[in-house]
Amino acid sequence: MSTPPPFQGRLALVTGASRGIGAATAEALAAAGAHVVLVARTAAALEEVEDRIHAAGGNATIAPLDLAERDHITKLAEAIGGRWGSLDLLVLNAAMLGSLSPVEHLDPKELEKVFRLNLFANQALIAAFDPMLRRATRADIVGITSSVGAEPRAFWGGYGASKAALENMLLSYADETAHAGKIRVHIVDPGATRTRMRQLAFPGEEPASLKPPEAVAAAIVAQLDGDAATGSRLRVEG
Repeated sequence: MSTPPPFQGRLALVTGASRGIGAATAEALAAAGAHVVLVARTAAALEEVEDRIHAAGGNATIAPLDLAERDHITKLAEAIGGRWGSLDLLVLNAAMLGSLSPVEHLDPKELEKVFRLNLFANQALIAAFDPMLRRATRADIVGITSSVGAEPRAFWGGYGASKAALENMLLSYADETAHAGKIRVHIVDPGATRTRMRQLAFPGEEPASLKPPEAVAAAIVAQLDGDAATGSRLRVEG
């Protein structure tokens, strides 16, 4: 008798799922048996990911929306709660790089946008889906971070500060929910990966020298399928 996929019958939601690490993670979770809700702004790009998942024999549903709009997140949670009732896996991947510049020259409006997506939207997602995560037999949250969140670097102050704040918030949530033993929080630093954001940050870098998003997705799936404690950190090397 063949072993069932590790996430068969589980529901996953992945943000920033239209490309890069988000798309690769969504496809990997679907291949592992999960029904994946794909969230990003661009419907056409989400449909391409959905088509690949279906072609591979998996299941997915697209949810095009702007995570910067808190009411969109509330409506999404209501729709998912009405259809499924509980949520097993929440991957917080969507992020904005913003301009790399000295701290004194950071544009206030752009910095606000960076924090709105990288921090405030993720808090809104946790707030909206917390009841559904608690209803799951076991639930996992994955927060995608960056090395600059813990290791400040010149010109990365805006993005780095948003990731430092995200890590702090997620680890606080891990501590708050640890007593119940049902929700695990994972902080994942993908390292240098062949993504659009990486290309924007390092335009002179040779993409072929970097690991593909699929390598990060495989590491995330392995982390979720393992026995890591809540609050665990994972850096994907390679």
